Amino acid sequence: MAKRTSTLGPTLLALGAEMGEWNNMDVAFGFPWDMNLEHDAIRETVGMWDTSALTKIQVHGPDALAAMDYLVTRDMSKIYVGKSAYCPILKDNGHFCDDGIAFHVEENHLLLAGSIGPSYELLQEYVKGKNMTVELDDDLHIITVQGPNSIDFLDEQTEANLRDLAFSHQIHTKVCGVDMMVSRTGYSGERGYELYMRDTEVVGIWDELMEKGQDFGLKPISFGGLEMVHIESGLMAYGAEATEENTPWEVNMGWAVSRKKGDFRGKEAVFALEGKEKVKYFGIVADHDDVVEHGAELSINGEVVGHVTTPAYSKRMGQSQALVHLTPSAAVEGTKLDLKGPTIQCTATATSIPFVDPGRTKQLAN
Repeated sequence: MAKRTSTLGPTLLALGAEMGEWNNMDVAFGFPWDMNLEHDAIRETVGMWDTSALTKIQVHGPDALAAMDYLVTRDMSKIYVGKSAYCPILKDNGHFCDDGIAFHVEENHLLLAGSIGPSYELLQEYVKGKNMTVELDDDLHIITVQGPNSIDFLDEQTEANLRDLAFSHQIHTKVCGVDMMVSRTGYSGERGYELYMRDTEVVGIWDELMEKGQDFGLKPISFGGLEMVHIESGLMAYGAEATEENTPWEVNMGWAVSRKKGDFRGKEAVFALEGKEKVKYFGIVADHDDVVEHGAELSINGEVVGHVTTPAYSKRMGQSQALVHLTPSAAVEGTKLDLKGPTIQCTATATSIPFVDPGRTKQLAN
């Protein structure tokens, strides 16, 4: 498959970005400054990054809603025009194969901003004999703006009153004079927005937002800086915390599986697996003064009870934190663990997640 490209790539390189590949596209893994400055910006002012590497799938036609409803575990009949929903996507065996945000853009038009899994191929299977079309849309680009100052900053750049936009809702408006979709979604645990626009417009919008954002403390954000934030906020990543080995019940996503709607991919299998969880998605604080290692084993009295999925060091909290998988019996607040990685060995304590703002009050604020 040909490598995907973001029109913002040269702009990020000009900022000194160290690029790396995610979902077959080069993204900024780091910038030539301390990543803790990016962490601080998202938590205290406002951060901005390119999210165009998501898989964007446009679904049009009278059968579009039914197709999305079968693909995902959420009841899409409740996701009206102007609303979106986080959606697990399952294999026939009830295990994950992808996830994403499904947007009900207009009547007979949905957009799925997905992760690294096969959602496009699965929708293509469904389209046969249906009155609908399914298209990848790499020309659609996404700028994500997150942090406590995001509302004051973006409200000045838009025609709409963004303060009236509730979480998991989207509108079409102009930002810096350009028509686009603005969604109150994001991957930070803070109040924030995602701006969906065409590739021909994204560089101009980025540059204008960079200039106007300086008075609000805006900082470009790398994937490295973002990882520190999503761990603190206990936000799962498909491919790390959720894999083809996991069910929604194992990663605290049971709330996203509808018990009342009709058939969906993996329905019978996923409900048969409820209560049979082999692992539980949890957190740890390690007794270490730096980042522990991906995949490090976690044990109790020599018995392996889990492993690290994604680690980071939070300078703001003074903690070596990690998202982990633990056996259900070990996933209890305060459980003492031994951590063993290739070069780091230390003790750790099981900790419920998120590490910050457990009520999601900042993300969901009016």
